[in-house]
Amino acid sequence: MHDRLIEYINQYALFPLNDHEVDTIKRVFVTKKLRKRQYFLQSGEVCKYYGFVVKGAMRQYSVDEKGSEHIVQLSIENWWAGDRESFTRLTPSLYYIDAWEETDLLLLTQTDLIVLDKIPAFLEMKAKMDENHHFAMQKRVNASISLSAEQRYEALAQMYPEFVQRFPQHIIASYLGITKETLSRVRGSTTKK
Repeated sequence: MHDRLIEYINQYALFPLNDHEVDTIKRVFVTKKLRKRQYFLQSGEVCKYYGFVVKGAMRQYSVDEKGSEHIVQLSIENWWAGDRESFTRLTPSLYYIDAWEETDLLLLTQTDLIVLDKIPAFLEMKAKMDENHHFAMQKRVNASISLSAEQRYEALAQMYPEFVQRFPQHIIASYLGITKETLSRVRGSTTKK
């Protein structure tokens, strides 16, 4: 399972991981399997682990007072899952994170980061991930305030076609901030084009 993570880190690195660094990564990251619908994190808990998704699909969401779910992040292979604020600040999470499919993860803790931050390739990966995350969040906020439901769906389908294929309509609708009915109508109109 660690090979996928090592490949992922190396794709961001100017200099690939050496044997000692690979051994450190294999020692630090622990494996975890989640069944479909099994929680990785529940609202009110502190996020003690951050997970690299080796296989599977996950969702991060909040639940409002009416019981409606609001998806804030979807994760598939080669994505990371966790509540960054809770993980960094050790505060209770506002979110639930669960496996939408059977999922294999590689987990790390805050303490593990101290060890991993001594590895240049890992630091490069973190910096590039932070940058990519910032850009993606800006685009998502802009889309939510300036694009129509149809435009948001088309952008998601173009940028992340795996999401549309692997997650059901109600999850995609929640992620886009629209109703299932609106998504059904939008999908119908884009199919006709």
